[in-house]
Amino acid sequence: MRMLLGAIAVAASFVHADTHTGQVQTLYTSPAHRTIAAFAQDDGLVAWFTPGSKTCNAVWLWQLGGAQQHLPAQGSGYHNVTCTWQVPPRSPVGLAVARNGGYPSLLWTLHESAAQALRFDYVLGATAAVPEERRFQEVAHARRGAGLWLGGVAGSGTTLVYAVAQVAYKDQVACLSTPNAPGACALKIVEGGVGGVYRIVGRTAPQLIKGTSPAVAVAAFGDEVAFVRATGAAVADGRPLASASVPVEVRNTLTGALMTSVTPRTAPTAIALSGSALALLGRSGARLVLDWYEVKTGKLLGSLRLPQGAAPTISIGDNVIVFHVGRSIRSVNIDTKRVAKVATAAAVPVGLSVAGDRIAWAENIAGRGRIRAVTLAPAP
Repeated sequence: MRMLLGAIAVAASFVHADTHTGQVQTLYTSPAHRTIAAFAQDDGLVAWFTPGSKTCNAVWLWQLGGAQQHLPAQGSGYHNVTCTWQVPPRSPVGLAVARNGGYPSLLWTLHESAAQALRFDYVLGATAAVPEERRFQEVAHARRGAGLWLGGVAGSGTTLVYAVAQVAYKDQVACLSTPNAPGACALKIVEGGVGGVYRIVGRTAPQLIKGTSPAVAVAAFGDEVAFVRATGAAVADGRPLASASVPVEVRNTLTGALMTSVTPRTAPTAIALSGSALALLGRSGARLVLDWYEVKTGKLLGSLRLPQGAAPTISIGDNVIVFHVGRSIRSVNIDTKRVAKVATAAAVPVGLSVAGDRIAWAENIAGRGRIRAVTLAPAP
């Protein structure tokens, strides 16, 4: 096995993740002129994506307290799209980490420029044991929207998943013959096609999880996956939509068995899953509303109207749900519904998430990326 073991890169400084409760610590600082475009964590694993201008883009895998590994493998004999991919400052990069197939593993996505007639989202991966880039799928759609749309990636425990929705013309013949006629090129979500949630197992072909449907968002916890179904409509550019009238399901990733189903009160824009709760973030007017449900029963446990300016992203841990308003990082206790300010980031957080009692994120300051974390106080 070609693995980078033992030594940590000299150019980057770091400390072990033994943070004191409530105290923000910097776990990692990148070399000069290396920012962080995406960040993810799961248990004792953290990962980040660093765009390169004069050097290759890189995905880093770090087992806290141990070795850092640079993925995917590069140099003579290795061919990958990650190295030379042009990553604009605001281009989305999806990233998930888990112990897939017995080894620390990464799943990441690269998004092609909107200027292209055919737009690709590449679903890529590598493991600590086999660092070569694996291209799992090219999720592509035409400029008008017909084709496949990526619905996000997620990782937890031994599970790595990604979601896909397929969009097609309601009447392709009418669209081709009279493309400028009103409604001639109306779009629909294809049910029973290639859309659904796919599970990654090692480097084998992705496996469609039984019972899943075309999805616009996905979350994972252990052997369970939650997904937001795409509705039968699509916006003008073909992008699939979520709806408040369509149930959000939690299914077993191995068998496809339905664990629970909840009907959201607002159209979900983000989703998060833990062993006990399912969190949904939706929009009501100009504000975001956070609802969370008991996984076993689907019972609504709590609801919170987020402050104006809150980002449309959430993460859930054993006891709290984490979100941010600008640079202000906040949590809401799942049981007590108490909202607390956790920390203030030096820049807008990237990949803000919670794993166990550790809240971590990446931030970019003066052309350098760094990873920061704060440890939550134990639950009473």
